[in-house]
Amino acid sequence: MKRRDFIKLISASATLLPITPSIFAQTTSPGKWRSYRLSYQVTLPATGKNARLWLPLPDTNDTPYQFTQGSVWNGSAKSAKFYTLPQTNFPAFYAEWNGNDERQVTVSSIVKTAQRQSDLQYYNAPGKAVIPDNIKRFLQSTQQIPLDGIVRKTASSITKDSNNNSPLQKARFIYDWVIDNATHDQKVRGRGKGDVKQMLASENLNGKCADINALFVGLARASGIPARQQFGIRINESVLNKNLGKFGDVSTAQHCRAEFYLAGLGWVPADPADVCKVIALEGLPRNHEQVNALREKLFGAWEMNWVAFNHGENISLGQNGKTGKVPFFLYPHAEIDGQQLDNLEPQTFSYKIASAALVGTGAKF
Repeated sequence: MKRRDFIKLISASATLLPITPSIFAQTTSPGKWRSYRLSYQVTLPATGKNARLWLPLPDTNDTPYQFTQGSVWNGSAKSAKFYTLPQTNFPAFYAEWNGNDERQVTVSSIVKTAQRQSDLQYYNAPGKAVIPDNIKRFLQSTQQIPLDGIVRKTASSITKDSNNNSPLQKARFIYDWVIDNATHDQKVRGRGKGDVKQMLASENLNGKCADINALFVGLARASGIPARQQFGIRINESVLNKNLGKFGDVSTAQHCRAEFYLAGLGWVPADPADVCKVIALEGLPRNHEQVNALREKLFGAWEMNWVAFNHGENISLGQNGKTGKVPFFLYPHAEIDGQQLDNLEPQTFSYKIASAALVGTGAKF
C-alpha cells in the first residue's frame, strides 16, 4: 500500500442509534441493518502522459435507511484524495497519475442499509403546506428536465382529475401514468440520458431508469411537487423480483431511483422504472397481478439492496478546475490527456465494482 486515506471513519463496533429528525418522521422502523463492502478495482490504460480518475461514493449523509462507515484506498496513484463535489455534499474519490507507469487503484467503502418504507395511509397535508426553502430547488427546471411547454402540458393533463389539489394524489397519478405509458428498453446503453422534453416531444417513452424516473420527476415538478432522482448501485439480490438485484460483480448494476417531497412528511421514495423493468423483462401485461403488487410496493418504499451515491444533476467534477460537467455522476469517470474513456464499457476502461455482505441477513421486504 503506497497511500491510504479515510473519510468519516466510525468504529465498526459503535452502536447504531436511530435517526429521528422530523424530516424522517414518515419512515417506519427500518428493522435490521445489513452491512456491505462496496469496492472499486480500477486499472487505467498505460497510454498518454496524464491520467485522472473520479469515482462516485456512497452518500455520507446518514439516514434511517443508509449509514456509511467510511472509505479507504490504496494503489499506485501519484496523488489521490476523498473530497466532496463542488457546491454539494456528495462524496467522491479523485486520483491522478503522471507518466506511463502502472495506473491501478482500489477503493472500498463500508455501508449499512435498512429497508425504507413511508407510511402514506393516513397522510393528510397540513393546512398550510409550506415547502422549506432548502427543498424549493427541487421544483426548478434543469437542462435534462425543463418544466415548460410539453412537460407542463402533459403534467396538467395527468393530474386534472386529482381531488383538492392533493400533492400525494397527484404524485400517484403521475406514478401510475409513467408505468402505464413508459417502456423499459434493454437496448439503451447505460441507464439512459434522462432527457424528459425529448422523450415527450418524440412520443418515445422507451428507456431505462434514468429516463423513466426522470420522467416521473419532471412531471412531478411541473405539478408543483418537489422531486429528485437518487443515483446509486444495486449491491444485493432482490426478494421482489430476480431482475431487480445483483450481488458480487456489480460493475453494470448502477440504478437510479426517484423521490417526491410532501410537506409535513418529508421525502417519499418511488421507483416506477423498476415496475417497467419487470413488465418488459418478464413479458407481463401492465395489469398482471404481479405487476399490480409491485406497483403498490414501490410507491412509498425502496428495497434497500441498493446504495445511494448522490442526487446531483449536471454535476461538475471540479478537481483542479479542468473538468466540465456530467449529466449525472453514476459511473466511474476517467480521462487520459483530456480524452474521456467510455465508462459504459467496464472491461475496456477497465474497472470492476464488487459487493460483499459483511454481517447478518437483514429483514424481509
